[in-house]
Amino acid sequence: MKVYTRTGDSGDTQLFGGQRVPKNDERVEAYGAVDEAIAALGVVAACEVGEQKQQIHHVQNRLFALGSTLASPKGTPETIEAISQQDVDDLEHWIDTLDATLPELHNFILPTGTPAAAQAHMARAVVRRAERRVVEFSAHELVEPVLLKYLNRLSDALFVVARHLNAEEGDTPAAFHKKDH
Repeated sequence: MKVYTRTGDSGDTQLFGGQRVPKNDERVEAYGAVDEAIAALGVVAACEVGEQKQQIHHVQNRLFALGSTLASPKGTPETIEAISQQDVDDLEHWIDTLDATLPELHNFILPTGTPAAAQAHMARAVVRRAERRVVEFSAHELVEPVLLKYLNRLSDALFVVARHLNAEEGDTPAAFHKKDH
């Protein structure tokens, strides 16, 4: 399989099922933003994240499935197992497991800390952007609600992962203050 096909050189791309659309189509924007999230998670996994690496790789795989669903117009046969409520439940379990090890938050924190934690915060923001693009796309075409739930929960998970990575290294991120003095 070649990396390049030359079929997108004029600014359009092919969806699963063969339909061609402009590269700035809302569907392409949505699954493209999910692709950015997959790459952002790859950067997190490349950092010192210890036992979180396996879970991050699992999430990348699930995001790939989510993106594939978005790239498949209605009526296109599914070739990849779609996101399910179980995937959302798995994220919630990951969140709860890590959160149980962390001190309670009493104020907002800045997205800082160790390099790994800062990258997790960056990935969280990229996932939020992907969520916004999928919401935008869903205004014009039916999107399974579980896809939005998954993205929403994933950004929560990455926030907790960032806190966990900081805590493992003894780093306390700076708190947000209404006004710096």
